[in-house]
Amino acid sequence: MEPSFTQEQESQLTQIARRDGKTDADEVVKDAALRLLEEETRFRAAVLEGKAYADRGEFIE
Repeated sequence: MEPSFTQEQESQLTQIARRDGKTDADEVVKDAALRLLEEETRFRAAVLEGKAYADRGEFIE
């Protein structure tokens, strides 16, 4: 998968990489994508947990 960015976006990613001591912008993008996947997984788990509470009739009012 190859995301495409504008020149300005690539420049910003390169600046972030340099600031964070990373080798290149690709590493910044990969790290961001992995964080997104982790957050999505946590969010879905929390929703399912909330649904389970609701299914049992356990509500916060």
